[in-house]
Amino acid sequence: MKTLREIKPGQTAKVVKLHGEGAVKRRIMDMGITKGTEVFVRKVAPLGDPVEVNVRSYELSLRKADCEMIEVQ
Repeated sequence: MKTLREIKPGQTAKVVKLHGEGAVKRRIMDMGITKGTEVFVRKVAPLGDPVEVNVRSYELSLRKADCEMIEVQ
C-alpha cells in the first residue's frame, strides 16, 4: 500500500482508496479526491506539512495526516 504522502513532488498518482471514517473521509471527498482521480504533487513544505497538489484542475493543500489516508498507485 502506497499513500499520497510517499509521492515525490513532480509525480502523478491515481487514487485507489480512501481510508478514514465519517466527517474526515467526507471532507476529503468534498475536495474532489475520489477513487480514480489523478493527483499531481506540486510541492511539499520543508517539514513535510502541508503538501500542495493539483486535483481536477485546481490547487489544493493537504495535511500530512490527510495524505496518509489516501491510498494511491
